Amino acid sequence: MVANVAWSDVVVPTRTIRANAIISDIDVGTKAGQIPNGFDHIGDVIGQEARTTLYAGRPILVDDIGPPAVVTRNQLVALRFETSGLIITTEGRSLERGGVGDRVRVMNLTSRATLFGLIQPDGSVRVRK
Repeated sequence: MVANVAWSDVVVPTRTIRANAIISDIDVGTKAGQIPNGFDHIGDVIGQEARTTLYAGRPILVDDIGPPAVVTRNQLVALRFETSGLIITTEGRSLERGGVGDRVRVMNLTSRATLFGLIQPDGSVRVRK
């Protein structure tokens, strides 16, 4: 017995795309195939950042791309802690690279403590207890 397989288009790079590069419309195309963790619409990958090197002709997987980084490693960032109406803001250093919504490690420059926080659209990092 032969199972019916529905084939669709999968998004693939048309050339090698290096890690940390922003994907544009000239970088990608489609080819016939089926992959469970891949993309089937070019619009879903344009404007995203490659998290790893993407090779021409190989399907782009969900974990291979993400939102563009707004914070780089060793960048000075504003740390913001909010609780019960209290807001504390200080300066920190990002220990990781990340995009909006990513959880990154940061160092409070005053206390030298390492904390975790979420990157905000303005490039600051919101720290929780």
